[in-house]
Amino acid sequence: MAAGADRDLHPAAPAGPPPAGPAAGGPAAGGPAAAGPGALRRPLSRAAVRELHRRGLRLLQVADLLGVLAVLVATNLVRFGEPTAGTEPLWAYAAAYLVTAAVHVVVAYFGGLYEREARLGSRPVLPRIVGLAAVAAAIVAALQLYAEVYYVPRASLPLLPVLTSLVLAGNRRVARSRRLLREGVPRVVLAGAPDDIALARAHLAATGPAAEVVGETASGRDLVARVAATGATDVLLVSPGMLDEVYPDPLAVLERNGVGVLQRIGARDTLLGLRAVRELAGMPFVALGPSALPPSRARFKRVLELAALVVAALPLLLLTGAVALLVRVAAGSPVLFRQVRVGREGRHFTMLKFRTMVPDAEAGRGAVLAAADDDRVVPALRWLRGARLDELPQLWNVVRGEMSIVGPRPERPELTARYDRLIPGYTRRQEIPPGMTGLAQVHGRYHTDPEYKLGHDLQYLVNWSPVLDVQILLRTVWVVLTRRV
Repeated sequence: MAAGADRDLHPAAPAGPPPAGPAAGGPAAGGPAAAGPGALRRPLSRAAVRELHRRGLRLLQVADLLGVLAVLVATNLVRFGEPTAGTEPLWAYAAAYLVTAAVHVVVAYFGGLYEREARLGSRPVLPRIVGLAAVAAAIVAALQLYAEVYYVPRASLPLLPVLTSLVLAGNRRVARSRRLLREGVPRVVLAGAPDDIALARAHLAATGPAAEVVGETASGRDLVARVAATGATDVLLVSPGMLDEVYPDPLAVLERNGVGVLQRIGARDTLLGLRAVRELAGMPFVALGPSALPPSRARFKRVLELAALVVAALPLLLLTGAVALLVRVAAGSPVLFRQVRVGREGRHFTMLKFRTMVPDAEAGRGAVLAAADDDRVVPALRWLRGARLDELPQLWNVVRGEMSIVGPRPERPELTARYDRLIPGYTRRQEIPPGMTGLAQVHGRYHTDPEYKLGHDLQYLVNWSPVLDVQILLRTVWVVLTRRV
């Protein structure tokens, strides 16, 4: 792959008369020929929209907010003939309805309803919408019960999830239609064996303009070049085993440039228990996402961890102070051990620990992994290290956003560079801040190979949930109590 290919996927057009039509960047595409009074403003507008999207803001959120407000007002109009249902001031109802709508939007955000979806294929979203709407209605009911004021009548609460689900589902259907009008039909490159490509072409042709096939290739290695030459927006891997040819590259290059990649599901793939399968022209595909943990879920994880730290702040501070005093008596100064580790997206940070090893423990050795019976550990503090209490100062790293309570353990830059060379896709574990404990730590041991630990780490990212974090924390306690290493 040529250097710099990931910076600009679509090369400049060759010299000569430009081809006609939207794909050439003519007036319909907003290209150079579309220059006019608003030509300078449009790129700035797109940049502003991209920045809003990067921060997790969507116009769809505004539509959902207004939709829920409309449901609340319409419900009261039907039942009572007026937008309110009691004797409270109008401004109080307006504030309560705004809070109710905001609760629905926040729940929908953390539920992943505002993540950018793949353009190709469809998958059932209504069950998830109904579940999230029920959660939002339950929160609203709890808030009203606490305040002892029912701005949303109790008899209307069971109907609220049904109506808001219809509104949220309708908004997404409209948003999908508008995206199709704005961006046009997806232009796809088919990658796979000739027979599989021919079959996929036939299915796409038989089901209408779901996608326009603009190229094909028998090898995954030249996908970047084919996409650049055809201006494709998406890639369909239509043969089994194609993923081995594109992971981690050129898949990472395509993802960074916003090109969707979908893998067709074969009979053997179903043995993996895949769930997020979408349908395209009668063919089953799974979208290969640019990140294992969507941004909304990562932010939700961060909110939950900060809330947990606030609740447990006092006992954690007392325990940390007691351990610091013990280390000072048993090992002397310094009490804290600082070490550079690799964090989220490869950024370096200084990780804190209580010092349990002799001073200059790595003198003449360089970066080495700790062993179960490491002779560098201060004998009086060996139990402290076994109980993982030396990790307590990393709570400060969690507060600073450099680490998580649960996540892939941070490695040293030297070790990360080595593993990245030896293990394809190793850097994917850096999609979230590293953790004080993790799935690899409760399932693996000191001798567990880094590639196996990577499998646990990526499994954690794909399947993250608050319940999984609680399970890992409980298993961490069990590992400490049983002294398993």
